[in-house]
Amino acid sequence: MAHTLEDIAEKSGYSRSTVSRVINGEPGVSKKARQQITKIIKELNFHPNQAARALATGKINTIGLLIPETVNFIFTDPYFQLLAQGISKACENNDYALLLWLTEPEIERSSIKKYLNHGIVDGFITASINFDEPMIDTLLQSNLPFVIIGRHAYEFDLNYVDLDNLAGAELATQHLVDRGYKRIATITGPQDMFAGEERLTGYCNVLHANGLVIEENLIIEGDFLQESGYTCAKKLLAFKPDAIFAASDMMAIGAMNAIREAELHIPEDIAVIGFDNLPLTAQQKPPLTTIHQPIHQMGYLAVETLLKVMDNPDGEVFQTIIRPSLVTRQST
Repeated sequence: MAHTLEDIAEKSGYSRSTVSRVINGEPGVSKKARQQITKIIKELNFHPNQAARALATGKINTIGLLIPETVNFIFTDPYFQLLAQGISKACENNDYALLLWLTEPEIERSSIKKYLNHGIVDGFITASINFDEPMIDTLLQSNLPFVIIGRHAYEFDLNYVDLDNLAGAELATQHLVDRGYKRIATITGPQDMFAGEERLTGYCNVLHANGLVIEENLIIEGDFLQESGYTCAKKLLAFKPDAIFAASDMMAIGAMNAIREAELHIPEDIAVIGFDNLPLTAQQKPPLTTIHQPIHQMGYLAVETLLKVMDNPDGEVFQTIIRPSLVTRQST
């Protein structure tokens, strides 16, 4: 039989309203009462009725994770797996449920508009945003609080958590320059995304600062996935680079496969550096030098940021930029 607030009140010796304040984390309860009521809640294995709780507090303790990508992209890219794990862990630790929304194809993007203001979630976290992503306008019009993982190129007053992608690309490219490489190619991320654009800019900044020529033939755009790294590297090899900076680890792994297929050696014939520090980079042959971004931590921090936004009635903007670091391994 499910227990009620009245059961806890009777067993603890406190009023129903005091029990309710403890369950909802509200102030105005003595330390002694809070400890006693919490003890009874645990003894009875009590779980509040979420529908009733939502009516009382105006919150349903559910966060939406909105990813404007295909299902195949999400579940084949380890980046999103780590990101979702961090978000899920933060939701669990803060007593929130997580609702995953994938907004491809276009019909799904349209259908989500019908649910935004129907009390299904308290707020959204979104990622993988390109410059023309219409979901940003949809979220802004909904008035629901939301946080972006990754900055937006045109909307400057949004809440976000991001890595300093420019600094990361500069670290990667400077590392190759310091190793003596001269013909440094890059496989960029999508140039309609802030991260892709910033990583290309960082690459160009370092070549320019070190007096190296920026050759258009040594710059090719990928999509962050392994297959594009492979196909882009095959094209780049025709121009004989001595190093490749790939703007994601998955593209770097694809590039390494193309290099080995061409019967070249890493790093003796051509060095490779990636970006992300995914767990599988240390298992490559040779292990991949890369730029570390704390993906799991960024997902966790995005939830904590969203909770601050939801608790902030004055509309303060919360923006966090995390510094990257270089992880040196045998591929360079």
